[in-house]
Amino acid sequence: VQLVESGGGLVQSGGTLRLSCSAPKNTLEDYAVAWFRQAPGQERQGVSCISGTAGMTFYTDSVKGRFTISSDLAKDSEDTVYLQMTNLKPEDTATYYCAVTELSCTYLTRTGYQTSDMDYWGKGTLVTVSS
Repeated sequence: VQLVESGGGLVQSGGTLRLSCSAPKNTLEDYAVAWFRQAPGQERQGVSCISGTAGMTFYTDSVKGRFTISSDLAKDSEDTVYLQMTNLKPEDTATYYCAVTELSCTYLTRTGYQTSDMDYWGKGTLVTVSS
């Protein structure tokens, strides 16, 4: 599964960005899709997950109320999962990755979003939040 992230950039504290994770048509419905982020010198951490067809969403406490994950599986050309990020803070600065797994979002949440549980990864998009 080829995943391509886009939408990263430089934004001021309090600002908004929307990240996209695109995949070939009829791909993402079979997976749970998660967004991870990795700040320099830190481990990659999961922040949000959406289940393929049911569309159930999950968030870690650090982004709950500020980030919204959604999916668009109805486009003709591709499947896309979005991460709408609002009220961004300098500590949100990181490279953001999307990844898919055949496991459930519930499982990922309960086990702390282990990177080893993900089957495919994108190459990431950099988000920088200035203070």
